[in-house]
Amino acid sequence: MKIILPDGSIKKYNNPVTPGQIAREISEGLYRNAVGAVVNGQLWDLERPIDFDCELRIITKKDKEAPEFYRHTMSHIMAQAVMRIYGENNVRLGIGPTIENGFYYDFEILNGSITEDDLEKIEKKMKEIIKEDLKIERFELDKEEAIKFMKEKGQVYKVELIEEIPDEKVSFYRQGEFVDLCRGPHLPRTGMIKHFKLLSVSGAYWRGSEKNPMLQRIYGTAFATKEELEEYLKMIEEAKKRDHRKLGPKLGLFFINTEVAPGMPIFLPKGSIILNELMSFSRKLHKKYDYSEVMTPLVMNVKLWHQSGHWDHYKENMYFTEKEEVEYAIKPMNCPGHILIYKNEVVSYRDLPIRLFEFGKVHRYERSGVLHGLLRVRAFTQDDAHIFCRQDQIEDEVSSVVRLIDELYKPFGFTYRATLSTMPEDHMGDEKTWEKATEALRKVLEDINLDFEIAEGEGAFYGPKVDFHVKDSLGREWQCATIQLDFQMPERFDLTYIDKNGEEVRPVMIHTAKYGSLERFFGILIEHYAGAFPLWISPIQVTVLPVSDKFSTYASKITKELVDSGIRAHLDSRNETLGYRIREAQMQKIPYMLIVGEKEQSNETVSLRSRDGEEINNLKLEEVISMLKNKIENMK
Repeated sequence: MKIILPDGSIKKYNNPVTPGQIAREISEGLYRNAVGAVVNGQLWDLERPIDFDCELRIITKKDKEAPEFYRHTMSHIMAQAVMRIYGENNVRLGIGPTIENGFYYDFEILNGSITEDDLEKIEKKMKEIIKEDLKIERFELDKEEAIKFMKEKGQVYKVELIEEIPDEKVSFYRQGEFVDLCRGPHLPRTGMIKHFKLLSVSGAYWRGSEKNPMLQRIYGTAFATKEELEEYLKMIEEAKKRDHRKLGPKLGLFFINTEVAPGMPIFLPKGSIILNELMSFSRKLHKKYDYSEVMTPLVMNVKLWHQSGHWDHYKENMYFTEKEEVEYAIKPMNCPGHILIYKNEVVSYRDLPIRLFEFGKVHRYERSGVLHGLLRVRAFTQDDAHIFCRQDQIEDEVSSVVRLIDELYKPFGFTYRATLSTMPEDHMGDEKTWEKATEALRKVLEDINLDFEIAEGEGAFYGPKVDFHVKDSLGREWQCATIQLDFQMPERFDLTYIDKNGEEVRPVMIHTAKYGSLERFFGILIEHYAGAFPLWISPIQVTVLPVSDKFSTYASKITKELVDSGIRAHLDSRNETLGYRIREAQMQKIPYMLIVGEKEQSNETVSLRSRDGEEINNLKLEEVISMLKNKIENMK
């Protein structure tokens, strides 16, 4: 048996060997820091035997794969603690996977329930299990034996999962009295991870379906060190302060009426100003890159969606209506409308590429349980664009879109990473066409030196895609822009252009959105800036504050001059103290305050105060206007 290590060296063994044994052979220090291994690309327990030729890499606490081991282990420790507290026969286990920055486990408590107040006692029990330092052992059962084993324990959800496993053997993990169906990986002992925190309890339908029982989901997080855990918990607290669902209504930006329009945000005047600024900036860039803006209907005959493939692959997420015995669909995407525009006239190869762009309102059904402020909605606006081009133009067009995205994100200070998503299980078209499209995208990304990761099986149903994940001020990532290469829609709609030989040829279609969902991007910005928007998109850029009623006329004159010069200014002459009005402006996160009193009125000047506390006195208004306009222009 040969085992190839990352440095190319080869170790030979006559008997099964564990990654832990190999780590110890290399060095005692490596073994002490090891949590598991990667064996032929698969995550592998540190003490799980290997009896075949393979490539192996030891995973230490510092490696990116390490959290999968200790967070998965922690989810089992939590499940064991819950069963000890509520009784083994009183708890039905759901699933307990790792997620980004943490883990969760779903439970059904037959008699009773879990509340936020219970988290402390569950944590205490988990610490006891960690202190016991129980050995974690992996074992396998035949499928039928596994079903019988779980039935005897009354674990009906586990039985359901086992019945769907195609393999003949099913893996389990045991730690003390606790046994769970699991693929792994896990740490060798419960005492190897100590730094954790339970975060919340929520409801979750079994397997995400409203038709199934509602379970209780406990979320938690775990880190290799105390310092990492504390840093993450501080970030969580800061994120709570920035929650757009609280800040949005508080700052008068938007609200959602869950009774009459769940998942469909209503934007107030201030929020509408920001959205219009975002759209104006996007329009400016799309014009620079030679896109033509169009508008397409919100409601179209359902036969269009049969032809596009949405009926077969997306109808569960669509809304429908019927009039005069004709069924219509409310559009979930803008692409079929843009295809109709392309088909409206005969296209020559000289006309290509054709770049169409739209702020298209779309509606998609999302389950009520997953709706989340502006980040997960049912009605939203896409800055949607579609490029129709020749195959030899793909690289230039995708490169151009990446440059546009760079320019769009720059004013917000966003950096991003890219992922290339490949063919999903539910897809249109044959694998050969998918492979062709995926390789075309891969080649473009490599040629323009854009670093990317592969996201297997996460492409759109009609084509592979490149997604752009932006990082906000708290280090959180959000998927926003996308570029999707599509050979399927041109085929389904029989799109053609006339080449230089007079022959009809099939074009390629590139789907792209830069903000993605405008509403979602807005929500991200609220949290990114904690509501303190940069000057250029702030709904009120300046508030004018007269010291008292005696100076209201002068303050009104200043406000008018600001507005006439294109500055979004607001006069606050309420019968409140100046200190109160200054605090109100700060709470509303208005970038600048102009304060006018006896001295300012006499000298025809103003006193400038920023929301950060900077003060400049004795300024001429024209100086302020010039300064603000320069700041606004330089921010874009």
